[in-house]
Amino acid sequence: MIRINQIKLPLNYTEEMLYKKICRILHTDRDAILSSRITKKSIDARKKPEIFYSVTVEITAKKEAQLVKKAKSEQVTLAVREEYHFPQSGEKEMRLRPVIIGSGPAGLFCAYLLAKHGYAPLILERGKEVETRKKDVEEFWKSGVLDPDSNVQFGEGGAGTFSDGKLNTLIKDKDGRNRYVLSVFVENGAPERILYEGKPHIGTDILIKVVKNMRERIQLWGGEFCFGNQVMDFEIEENRLKALQVKEETGKVYQLECEDAVLAIGHSARDTFEVLWKRGIPMQAKSFAVGFRVEHPQRLINASQYGNVKEGSLPAAAYKLTAKTEEGRSVYSFCMCPGGFVVNASSEERHLAVNGMSYSGRNGENANSAVIVSVTPADYGEEGPLAGIAFQRKIEKRAFEAGKGKVPVERLGKFKKDVLGEKASCEPSCLSEENPFYTESFSPQIKGEFLYTKVSDILPEELNIAFLQGMERFDRVIPGFADERVFIDGIESRTSSPVRIMRDGTNQSEIRGLYPCGEGAGYAGGITSAAMDGMKIAEGIARQYKPLYT
Repeated sequence: MIRINQIKLPLNYTEEMLYKKICRILHTDRDAILSSRITKKSIDARKKPEIFYSVTVEITAKKEAQLVKKAKSEQVTLAVREEYHFPQSGEKEMRLRPVIIGSGPAGLFCAYLLAKHGYAPLILERGKEVETRKKDVEEFWKSGVLDPDSNVQFGEGGAGTFSDGKLNTLIKDKDGRNRYVLSVFVENGAPERILYEGKPHIGTDILIKVVKNMRERIQLWGGEFCFGNQVMDFEIEENRLKALQVKEETGKVYQLECEDAVLAIGHSARDTFEVLWKRGIPMQAKSFAVGFRVEHPQRLINASQYGNVKEGSLPAAAYKLTAKTEEGRSVYSFCMCPGGFVVNASSEERHLAVNGMSYSGRNGENANSAVIVSVTPADYGEEGPLAGIAFQRKIEKRAFEAGKGKVPVERLGKFKKDVLGEKASCEPSCLSEENPFYTESFSPQIKGEFLYTKVSDILPEELNIAFLQGMERFDRVIPGFADERVFIDGIESRTSSPVRIMRDGTNQSEIRGLYPCGEGAGYAGGITSAAMDGMKIAEGIARQYKPLYT
């Protein structure tokens, strides 16, 4: 197979144009090419106004080695396609089916592989199936009445279901897990373009359908889902898992004998973390980040990233920004949602958290992202592995109180004056009245009720200052980013898990039979990386045991 990197193509390129480029690079004719596929495609806008696609293709051809030698280009290489292979099963008899606690990306992909290879997993999910969950979430955004077990955080598909559905990851993937995750999504209803887009995304509307299709396929292969079933406790004997105590939606509690349980609980399962700590499961507090959702006109971001291009000729633009404060804290954009919405992502009564979400079309009026500040255990004000959770709860309670139960929103200019007082100042672009994108129609785009109010009391002062320093530095990259009319919405507190549940080289806890997994356990950061971690756990279980069914 031949791989050709960074083929430059116009935005309106055709298949014929691509083949002409391939033939010119390889100094051959089209008859020599047997097959081709695009493996990566991204927009290159570094030299505006010249904007083009950069494409990587893999082809099979006659006399491949000769063609590569003839091309005399670092752009052209012989390559081996990375294919994912599930490991050979172990020899140990599996007495009880494996249990997966949680059906977010980590739990879902762990279940998918185990079911596909004959291990008939049982999936316990405290929330509801994704179709019902969608209705519960939309009702919450409409009425403000929270269901603590069926919301943006809990339920089939996990927190990522109500997000932008971004599927890119920075994890190096020599084993082919990343592409396998994308291929499973495509097999279950996602568009094929995610297999080659440089920054693939699905969107909430499509992701809901994909999750449902994955569940049905797992069931077809012998897996079983129990929704509305929350694991309340763990029975441990001689450092080994023996059983789970589970509460049904009706309130009935039952004992489930269990020898292998995957802890794919997500980072919002705070009550479960507390139980695990009481049972002596080794864990530690870890660093994460908190901040605010910031909203800009999408047209401002498009103009910054693409220049003066025809409206609608390119997809809604994204950005990724990082900075260091004067005190050395990291400030960065996170979970950027082009053409998206800020959503009320609360999961506990009288506590409020927000997230960002886009539909597949990304055609909303505003862009939003979290602008977040790194925090470490030294910032939490408490000690112990659950100190980060206590810190999250503290600021989420303040956010709830600031907005009187609604999402608190404030203009950046007002926030800056509240924080800095007389010291408040802006870069020239922050005060420009000429910016054509901040029109009177610019308003918050939020799923759930919101309230214009003061938000500077939610975070500690040093974090507010760090946030503002980051915003002003970002304004130098994207003029208008720190305009005083920007909306800031609070509070973004669920960026990643504040806890890591320790695991060893077998991916088990010190308590044998417990497999900490995914983002909640501290081993992933997003849909794709969580899915890949779930795959690793499934592989580890399979290496030990024979399948229950062949």
